[in-house]
Amino acid sequence: MKFLSRYLFIILAFGLLFSACKSQKNAPSVGKPSGTIKTSPGTPNPGANLPVKPLPMAPVALRPLTFQMPEMPREFRGVWIATVANIDWPISPDDSYLKQKQDFINLLDYYKNLNFNAVIVQIRTAGDAFYPSNLAPWSKYLTGKQGQAPKTDENPLTWMIMESHARGLEFHAWLNPYRATMNLTTDGLSPDHAYNLHRNWMLKYGTQYYFNPGLPEVKAHLLAVIKEIVDNYDIDAIHFDDYFYPYKIAKQDFPDKSTYDKYKKPGQTQDDWRRDNVNQLILALNQTIKQSKPWVQFGISPFGVWRNQNMDPKGSPTRAGQTNYDDLYADVLLWMKNGWVDYMIPQLYWSMDHKLASHRILNDWWAKNHFNTNIYIGNGPYKIREDSDAAWDNPREINTQISYTRTLPTIQGNAFFSAKSMKIKNQDVAQLLKNELYNEPTLPPSFQPKSPSIIDTPVVFSVEANSELTSIRMANPLDPAIRYALIQGANELNQLADAEIHPIWVGGLRVRTLEVKSLNTEYLAIRWIDHYGRIVQTQVYQIP
Repeated sequence: MKFLSRYLFIILAFGLLFSACKSQKNAPSVGKPSGTIKTSPGTPNPGANLPVKPLPMAPVALRPLTFQMPEMPREFRGVWIATVANIDWPISPDDSYLKQKQDFINLLDYYKNLNFNAVIVQIRTAGDAFYPSNLAPWSKYLTGKQGQAPKTDENPLTWMIMESHARGLEFHAWLNPYRATMNLTTDGLSPDHAYNLHRNWMLKYGTQYYFNPGLPEVKAHLLAVIKEIVDNYDIDAIHFDDYFYPYKIAKQDFPDKSTYDKYKKPGQTQDDWRRDNVNQLILALNQTIKQSKPWVQFGISPFGVWRNQNMDPKGSPTRAGQTNYDDLYADVLLWMKNGWVDYMIPQLYWSMDHKLASHRILNDWWAKNHFNTNIYIGNGPYKIREDSDAAWDNPREINTQISYTRTLPTIQGNAFFSAKSMKIKNQDVAQLLKNELYNEPTLPPSFQPKSPSIIDTPVVFSVEANSELTSIRMANPLDPAIRYALIQGANELNQLADAEIHPIWVGGLRVRTLEVKSLNTEYLAIRWIDHYGRIVQTQVYQIP
């Protein structure tokens, strides 16, 4: 199967936006179809070479078939788009908003062409925001000055999500919870930054300020930050990286003893208290997300080593200088055991046979310690040709890593740090990846609801087509939980499953009619994807 390299733009002609799926509802009455989504014919894909069956200008009705379509392959293929210090995007905070938009589109198109299916976009770097917020100031990495809004009436986050979804890419909203500043220079902080509003929340450690994880007020603030995003944006996931308690600095103690003395439980060590602070945040975040929108995933990309085996027999046979459990106070195994996260992307940024932390060995360890949580592996192409480890001089190192990951059935994909490392540099590595491993597109893994969720199955009233447009009329308005219609066409039934996929975003739109560019093929398949990523209905039609 092959996606169109140029996505289909969706223009809403009639329909209401909804952002939540109802757990129970009455079926709408059947009536005259109304409400239409039109997709532009777009620019033809020169590499498509679809077999053509000319249709007349007058619409003809398509005949439904009972042909059974196979399940589509699944693999997570994500890329981190880092905004902190303008690592990936925006290229410069001084660029015009229009240029920033074009640069973002270029990133999306580049990775879409490589057959990726998800972007992990950093929208909070250090107590700031890439969206209008009541809880954080605008990021200086977007506008050049913290607290200064971009010169547009458009909401950048809404726009980024829309552009990602239009290309069939999941949008994972990436936030750093505890990092408050990038350095000790605070003159440039907005009056609305938490440092200025709540100085008592801040702890200085090394060359940065951090939110104090032990304060109940900080936990409440972070929950509010996440709720604001989940409630107001059509994201696919909330994503945290490896920064919980900061990486330890030699001969410096994190200055939270007074908070520990105030809030510790009887007999609780400081290390256990710190871990419990993070545990309680992760649990509460999961509850906050799922109470608002149960289909929004909660994912974390922790440091690659939970514990070294010399500290715990359940740990990995590694000699990492710092670990999640002992240094960052992130008990990621507990979070998976308790079902508090939907996926993990451990950052395994070492080469295959690194002496201290082998990518191969850590793949094996995470494959065995998944606790029924989706595991994707984080790969580090930023090290290619720029690391003291000579293995990274080999342009095939990334392909070798992914090929090994694919031998482990409990690992469902990969993510790559960061976007510029295979676009601005190392495009030869990106082409090797596409040519040998990502030569065909795939859907990201789906999820099952943790509580009952009733979704109205799409019922097609009729399908009519002429040589230019195919009109799909529904018996009832689409359930808001339906996110995509995936259209495929072929001249032979046995070729239909592998035909190019035309993704049409319909998320939250209670439309009654879709109009799409006609494929002019003998057979047409329509698959409906819900907001858990599940195929809830597949229908096949024959053009007379």
